[in-house]
Amino acid sequence: MNTLLWVLVGVLVYSLVAKALQIRGYLPDAIRLQGPIATIHTRRGRALLTRLARPKRFWRAYSNVGVGVALVIMAGMFVLLLFQALTILQNPPAPSAVNQPQNFLVVPGVNDFLPLAVAPEILFGLLIGLVVHEGGHGLLCRVENIDIESMGVVFLAFIPIGAFVEPDEESQSDANRGARTRMFAAGVTNNFVLTAVAFALLFGPVIGAVGVAPGVAVDGAYPGSPAATAGVDHGDRITAVAGTEVTSEGDLDDALLAAENRTVAVEIDGERTIRVERSLTVVGSVGSNPANLTVEDDPIRVQAVNGTAVHTRGEFRDAVADSTFARIETTAGERTIPVGAYVTRVAQDGPLANASAPTNASLIITSIGGERVTSSTDLARVLDGYDPGDRVPVRTYQDGAFETYTVTLGENPRDGNGFIGVDIFPGTSGLLITDFGVSTYPAGTYLELLGGSDGTDGGAFSGLVDSPFALVYVALVLPLASVVLGIPNFPGFTPAVTNFYVVEGPLAPLGDGVYIIANTLFWAAWVNLQLGLFNCIPGYPLDGGRILRTCTEAVVSRLPVTDSARIVRTITTSIGLTMLASLILMIFGPQLL
Repeated sequence: MNTLLWVLVGVLVYSLVAKALQIRGYLPDAIRLQGPIATIHTRRGRALLTRLARPKRFWRAYSNVGVGVALVIMAGMFVLLLFQALTILQNPPAPSAVNQPQNFLVVPGVNDFLPLAVAPEILFGLLIGLVVHEGGHGLLCRVENIDIESMGVVFLAFIPIGAFVEPDEESQSDANRGARTRMFAAGVTNNFVLTAVAFALLFGPVIGAVGVAPGVAVDGAYPGSPAATAGVDHGDRITAVAGTEVTSEGDLDDALLAAENRTVAVEIDGERTIRVERSLTVVGSVGSNPANLTVEDDPIRVQAVNGTAVHTRGEFRDAVADSTFARIETTAGERTIPVGAYVTRVAQDGPLANASAPTNASLIITSIGGERVTSSTDLARVLDGYDPGDRVPVRTYQDGAFETYTVTLGENPRDGNGFIGVDIFPGTSGLLITDFGVSTYPAGTYLELLGGSDGTDGGAFSGLVDSPFALVYVALVLPLASVVLGIPNFPGFTPAVTNFYVVEGPLAPLGDGVYIIANTLFWAAWVNLQLGLFNCIPGYPLDGGRILRTCTEAVVSRLPVTDSARIVRTITTSIGLTMLASLILMIFGPQLL
């Protein structure tokens, strides 16, 4: 609130100073003020637009294609917004980060999903998008012989937020409906073309020049964990543990389990070595875990299992290998718990559900095929030894009793191994227990989702990016990846994460410049796609609303009616108000209903 207050005070001061300067005649006539909004008007550039408009047949054909695309998207936006509004009315969603009002604004730092680190790229993409959008309107004005009153830029205080072209009203009225429709559609057409060009460059040569750096990328260390105490932090790459090279999270896990000494040497970035003194720490928990432990400000230390002191996960696994239940001593007290992999959800129609396991209750898997399972890592390791179609007994603990299900394994879409169809909480029995304590950054996954190579034979999302349209969809949702894909939101190739990547191939001489180009292309495409889609909403004063009016006039003019103007006004106003109400419901409904 303090930051918002300072912003509002700054806008108020700017508005008062600007108005005072205007009253005293210090501002030129080309600058017009409306509160904190300033527009700069000019007639320069009209001659350039007239020259560019000379191949009129080409521009009309180009805009006719744009009109067709815009009409399809307009219909889609109408159905989508109306459906979303009705859904919110019938089943109001709980307020979340996604439906907070500020997250509908494309403003870095205000929108929770758009970090300040990429503000320059987002603002550049927005500025380019607005220029090509309004430039399209201006160009088609000259193609259709519509005079231009002025052109200019819109500022909010000192920040450019828009551009505009003012057609001459009389000249615009004299133009036929087809000419006006093409002119209105030219802006969004340019936005979509710019999006396609930017994505083509990004998915092609630019991402092709980026590779994943060796080692395990560290997103951060859990507070109070051994890694945090030793100084491991965001941006580091773990390249070796106890002399063993690691290239993936699985390698890191295996190396830590294999290291017998409590203190291990960890190589960072292939350049420096630190020593980490391991201790078992609970850094996370699921709400209904059988130990009834909740991690708050301070981590919980695990001191002993069944009376035996333990410091590493390997020692913990050995201590619980021969017993299904274990008595664990922690800094939060002593607990006796069933030890296994904690299942948060059994998928409907999945292999375990088909074996009659309940889908509405959590359970703990303690063994598969007679092999002991003590953690989520054990579960993955055991299933890797089975093939799809194998029938295996799966022993579980639920509601205070043990059950065994004979399960016909499915195929894991990620690696083709055995699959039982469950969501697993990482760690043991609903507790995320670690002797190291880092969260990893999915550098390879992001590269894969942008059409590059993650350095493996098959990534987690390899089937999601098989076509150009799929790549565009994924790029559109990457800033919301935590909600849509279950991985952290993608901020772009910011300085905080470039240590996780390397530049290679023909673009290698550009060095870190490749990351700047990639960020600019990604956010320019993302912003322009958003700008084009928003302007296709069929409501005035957006381009979609203006196209709706000309198309409605064309249809109604062919009907045997006397007051066609009133019918056109009724149709367009009704649709426009419906869209406005739908937008208001989408933005404020989750908070108000």
